[in-house]
Amino acid sequence: METELKLSLTLQDLPHLLSHPLMAQGGTEQRLLNTYFDTPDLKLQERRMAVRERLAGTQWLLTVKTAGQSENGLSRRQEWEGPTSPGALQFDTLVDDVALAAELMALRPSLKALFCTDFERQRWVITHDDARIEVALDQGRIHVPGTALSEPLLELELELLSGPESALMALAKVLRQTPQGPVTLAPSDTSKAQRGMALWQRA
Repeated sequence: METELKLSLTLQDLPHLLSHPLMAQGGTEQRLLNTYFDTPDLKLQERRMAVRERLAGTQWLLTVKTAGQSENGLSRRQEWEGPTSPGALQFDTLVDDVALAAELMALRPSLKALFCTDFERQRWVITHDDARIEVALDQGRIHVPGTALSEPLLELELELLSGPESALMALAKVLRQTPQGPVTLAPSDTSKAQRGMALWQRA
């Protein structure tokens, strides 16, 4: 189960955010290349699910996310992720929900790549209010392969690793107050997959 708070911000506020004492020490950096899949008739979108292949450094990962709930930027959903080979889409060894794994394996022959996200991720792990929270700053773009369709991506994700869920909102409140003044970190209920799908539907 993944619990995270997604926040949008502006390029103008970015230097102020990075000056925050909790983030000024610098996080780890990694480039992430992601491809999202669905059937031509969008069976996964119907179920508000996402299937993603990710190249993280030199490692390929396959991810399945279920619909879950999202309100005021806070989302809770089931997620499975594990090592893969490009194009393998081997759901039966990844997903421990037998019925869901079987359904995904049945859809596998008709899945195709629809859109991609390409971004640099800076990552911090912060302890706050008795919780461990992964703070991820993503900067890059969403694009549809073979087209000129592209849009910028800039967002902050706070993922709960352990501890009370309330710590996510508490940490967001602290991060909004920087030494250079307040920054706008607006809750967002729109996932990267939803934004990519909207872009693909314009193609």
